[in-house]
Amino acid sequence: MKMKTMAALCLCMAGAAMAADDAFLLQTKNTTLALRRQHGAWNVAHYGAKVASESDAAALAWDRWAGGNHISQRRPAAYAAFGGDKEGGYGFNKWGGLQVTHADGCLTLHLVGEKVETVPDKPGATHIVLKQKDRVYPFWVIQHFRALEACDVIETWVELKNGETGAVRLGRMDSFAMDFPLLANAFRLQYTTGQWAAEAQLRETPVERGQTVAIGSRSGVRDAWENNASFMLTCGEKSTETAGRVIGGVLCWTGSWGISVQRDQCDFIEVRAGADTSAGAYVLDAGKSITLPKFAFTFSDAGKGPISRNIHRWARDWQLPAGHKPRPVLLNSWEGSYFSFTEQVLHDMMDGVKEMGGELFVLDDGWFGTGKYARDDVHRDKVGLGDWIINPEKLPHGLVGLSDEAKKRGLKFGFWVEPEMVNTNSWIYEAHPDWVIREKNRPVNVGRGGSQTVLDYSNPAVRDNIYNQLDALYSKIPDLAYIKWDANADFYNMGSTYLDAAHQANLPFDYTTGLYDLLAKVRAKYPQVDIQACSSGGGHVDYGFLRYADEFWGSDDSDARERVFIQWGESQFYPACTIAAHVTDVPNHQTHRTTPLKYRFDVAMSARLGFELHPKNMSAEDVAFAKKCVADYKRIRPTVQQGDLYRLVSPYGSSYAALMYVNDDASHAVVFLWGLTRGNWSDFVPPLALQGLAEGKSYKVKEINVVKDRHCRVDGKTLSGKALTAMGLPVRLRGDYDSAVFELTAK
Repeated sequence: MKMKTMAALCLCMAGAAMAADDAFLLQTKNTTLALRRQHGAWNVAHYGAKVASESDAAALAWDRWAGGNHISQRRPAAYAAFGGDKEGGYGFNKWGGLQVTHADGCLTLHLVGEKVETVPDKPGATHIVLKQKDRVYPFWVIQHFRALEACDVIETWVELKNGETGAVRLGRMDSFAMDFPLLANAFRLQYTTGQWAAEAQLRETPVERGQTVAIGSRSGVRDAWENNASFMLTCGEKSTETAGRVIGGVLCWTGSWGISVQRDQCDFIEVRAGADTSAGAYVLDAGKSITLPKFAFTFSDAGKGPISRNIHRWARDWQLPAGHKPRPVLLNSWEGSYFSFTEQVLHDMMDGVKEMGGELFVLDDGWFGTGKYARDDVHRDKVGLGDWIINPEKLPHGLVGLSDEAKKRGLKFGFWVEPEMVNTNSWIYEAHPDWVIREKNRPVNVGRGGSQTVLDYSNPAVRDNIYNQLDALYSKIPDLAYIKWDANADFYNMGSTYLDAAHQANLPFDYTTGLYDLLAKVRAKYPQVDIQACSSGGGHVDYGFLRYADEFWGSDDSDARERVFIQWGESQFYPACTIAAHVTDVPNHQTHRTTPLKYRFDVAMSARLGFELHPKNMSAEDVAFAKKCVADYKRIRPTVQQGDLYRLVSPYGSSYAALMYVNDDASHAVVFLWGLTRGNWSDFVPPLALQGLAEGKSYKVKEINVVKDRHCRVDGKTLSGKALTAMGLPVRLRGDYDSAVFELTAK
């Protein structure tokens, strides 16, 4: 590994006997994180555009001389902890992402850097470990930085080690708590928020002096249902897709979380991200350690677009279990049959999706439970969760029989489970009512169906039981290819019969690490099986779950118009290969809106294409069109799922939206254009200024998914990348829900 190219380090260190101002640069292709040790603690000298020299970074770093007074000033900590900062002369640090109450009741931390180590890692990664200790107490904070050169992303996480004789309490336990001395006078936070069937709605708000802007989720399970654990922070005036200084970050955590941006009176910005502790301080026993969730961040001085592309590349290359594996075209049975199905109905669905060119059939909810707890069209979602036993009345030949039928048709097979949940109307609950999350002296609160609650995954016995049930199913299906993993409840109770009284507040964190333990075991034994993360739709859209899953169901709202907005928000941080988008029947089952079949395809093909309908309800003409669209999608799939994303026109504030994908060598691109609700003769679309094309290449323009009218007057022509970038692609839309897809191939 060459230090110059992989993540060059300019290190000035000698173990614990460092000089007063030790420093290093952590480099990626286009960015630098410069840290220096001052008065024993690690501070941020610079994070942003690449700086080649440590001496330059040190000379130009923020200094007290810049302004303010000694009362309001504070040091730019690499990891800010609640505690005294007097040694640096910057006053008391009242903020901080880590707050520790020591065994003797002391509330503060005074961290001192002990040593810096480089850790061997994969090619393209440089891994640095900063070991810090409290000045008085045997309490260590071990901070990891992992720079990934090619994608301009730095990962960081923290290990906390309690060497005290008694337990310490973690009032705050953020993975990331960094002060950015960027010296801007304006800041804006972009994030996504929403609710069921309206996830990933894009929002942006200023961060004023003296203000904290915070987002988070305290669901416990559906961590992304309200807000997503990601953000973009503009440093300076408003940024766009192509201009402005922006920091972007994602927290890799599936449980309750919080992210905040706090701006002080001297324009310091402290960004904090980590597991939520609103239920109470986490108790870390004597001699124990805890590893906090990973946080990944990146920087762009060319707007928000590069932030997305950096995170997308990081996800495919480093985070997803198989980020470069083509995602299949599938049919999920849910909206086509709901709970009302027989084996013949499912066989008919298989025939239909095979005819259209699909590659995978997925059986959704309703296949399990026995006796009085059989899941069927009468009891629906009220019974059976936790009893992962095939309902023989509905499936006489079992899941193996369905898998065999799929294989006969040249299809792969998968099915739905909800392993985190249990109905109180189930055999498992009858035997183990103490296995659900519940308060010891209160009745159990229930959610969906009047009987649903959450299994206590802090308890290893619960995890083992569910794993053994799932393993018994999976191991009998040799050709199993796909698992839809759902979770449809919040923490309606906050308590554990497994944890003792002193550790009750540990439940939200320990539940999530228990979930990861179960997912890791499934993934290890069945590495060939793809997993979809689902939680009432978009509740499991996070990079913690995506360490084990391949994709997510972004929303239960499958309406194509609504999906333009939902997928636009998800695209800020999640690549197209992770976003499952299905063509469904009309009127849509959630919004009752009717949109053209072409429009539904044009939206779904911008992500991972699938179906959620019964093909027998389609006309022969629609089946023929679908077959052509699927064939076209398979051809453009590598570029859509693996290419760089350029968002051209936002649906926010416009009557249409457009984006494009470009492959690695800019030899192929796909442009998507979607009309929303718009006037026919009074709302004209200017030429689309394309991005990412090679100026020296020429591209043949071809419109695909054509029904009748074409949408581009240069369709079929070959034009230079420079001209398409400078002058734009001339297009037109007519009326509501008109749309177009263009394929550009270098000649």
